[in-house]
Amino acid sequence: MQDRQLYEQILGIVAPWFVERVELKLETGEVHVHLQHREQAIWCCPECDRECSLYDHTASRTWRHLDTCQYQTLLHATTPRTNCPEHGVHAVRLPWAEPHSRFTLLFERLAIEWLLAASQKAVAKQLGLSWDQVHGIMERAVARGLKRRETEALPRIGVDEKAFRKGHKYATLVTDLDQSRVLYVAEDRKQSSLDGFWETLSKEQLASIEGVAMDMCDAYENSVRAHLPGAADKIVYDKFHVAKQLGEAVDQVRRAENKVLRAAGDDRLVGSKYQWLRNPDNFGDDQWSEFRALRDSKLKTARAWALKEQAMLLWDYKHEGWAQKHFTWWYRWATRSRLKPMVQRARMLKARLPNILTYLKHGITNATSESLNSKIQWVKYTARGFRNFKNFTTAIYFHCGGLNLAPSPT
Repeated sequence: MQDRQLYEQILGIVAPWFVERVELKLETGEVHVHLQHREQAIWCCPECDRECSLYDHTASRTWRHLDTCQYQTLLHATTPRTNCPEHGVHAVRLPWAEPHSRFTLLFERLAIEWLLAASQKAVAKQLGLSWDQVHGIMERAVARGLKRRETEALPRIGVDEKAFRKGHKYATLVTDLDQSRVLYVAEDRKQSSLDGFWETLSKEQLASIEGVAMDMCDAYENSVRAHLPGAADKIVYDKFHVAKQLGEAVDQVRRAENKVLRAAGDDRLVGSKYQWLRNPDNFGDDQWSEFRALRDSKLKTARAWALKEQAMLLWDYKHEGWAQKHFTWWYRWATRSRLKPMVQRARMLKARLPNILTYLKHGITNATSESLNSKIQWVKYTARGFRNFKNFTTAIYFHCGGLNLAPSPT
């Protein structure tokens, strides 16, 4: 088999294209494959597939392909252009590369697989590319993945925020809780940040939404109520956000009490912060024995911790009536506790109670969103940060969007 036939086979070149010649440049470690097409008067418009006459050819272009053994392989060709009566002059589709790309489909597929496992800088170094070239591959992958997304039902979604940079720079994330993927990314955490998401949905998709898990953010709530029919019964305040609020209240009580105790020479609360915040189920026997002495004491912090634990039992109920009864009892205890941080949280929870109890109907939390946030944090760490928000958004969709990223033959 001759070298031209070999490369036609391994490149998948079919009529009217053929390999005109192959050049091996040992001094530069490159293989140059020159492609040509047979004389053909009719080509298809890339926009509408209408058969059109040949208009002219572009200047010769080069595409990087998978290496041949240790040699970098480059394809060269001049691309025919058609003159469509409707769409005008356009370059035809090529079977080995997508429009505007300087890499073959197989090379981009390899780069995408590597990017899913390593940073852009590392992939660029291994493939001998610039950072901008690798980022271009990622951007095209995300663009085609978003374009391929089907209009499908989204019964349970989550709304959360993610820090982009230091200095209170945030991103708003909308996630599909059932398929564990990011649906939408917007800058900041304002109402307008979330407003843009609803515009991407069809009427059928809006109607399919049964529950929205979110933290107690007025901006997000206002957006949901403004755009989602029946939002009052669909908003579910996240269980773990409530736990975080109560945990912060316990820590505020602990800090204030520790200051008073240390002034009196009592160091019982020194270094105990994470004991109060930790889930008791995660204690070892020795740790539980040590903590139990604090828990059973008459410390204010112990009372605050007991209030927090009793509040979290709300999510164990199956019926709203019993949950409401439990909260009424807890609220009376909390507001009479004379622990200011707990009183404040109790009043906050009472004002939000209807959409806390919607958990009993929908059974959703933002645990999936938090899991995706951890993955996004890994992406930020491996990238050592991002130049701008657009690059950050691209990386989120690439790694967490659940997209079909691979290029396909054109």
